[in-house]
Amino acid sequence: MRVWPTKQKRQARIEIIPMIDVMMFLLVFFVLLSINVLPALGLKIKPPTSAKPDQIVERQRVQINLDAAGKTFIDGTPVELVELPDRLNGIADPQKKMTVVIAGDEQAALQSLVGVLDALKLAGIANAQIVARNK
Repeated sequence: MRVWPTKQKRQARIEIIPMIDVMMFLLVFFVLLSINVLPALGLKIKPPTSAKPDQIVERQRVQINLDAAGKTFIDGTPVELVELPDRLNGIADPQKKMTVVIAGDEQAALQSLVGVLDALKLAGIANAQIVARNK
């Protein structure tokens, strides 16, 4: 009796490299499509007319920080409290309304805050926002 050589059974292999190539191609395709085409598909409208439309006013944002030691900072730059009105007037842009945000340490003295509010009044800034966190 003759014995035939047995064939080794080959295990099925999943090649992942071509799948990665296809996925990268699709990713690049959709990213480029979304960057270039989707903004162009926006609605083209013609707004109605008005006798006195309000202009959108750009605001200038300034942050005043108070630390626990009583020091005052404008956008991260140390400033003395007596210099604050002049510095605010110096950085104010007449074309933009100024929005002042006051952020202070919870250990900062109340007198520092009152001093900053007085300086804002001297600079002609009528309102300010105070930053707080949830309890």
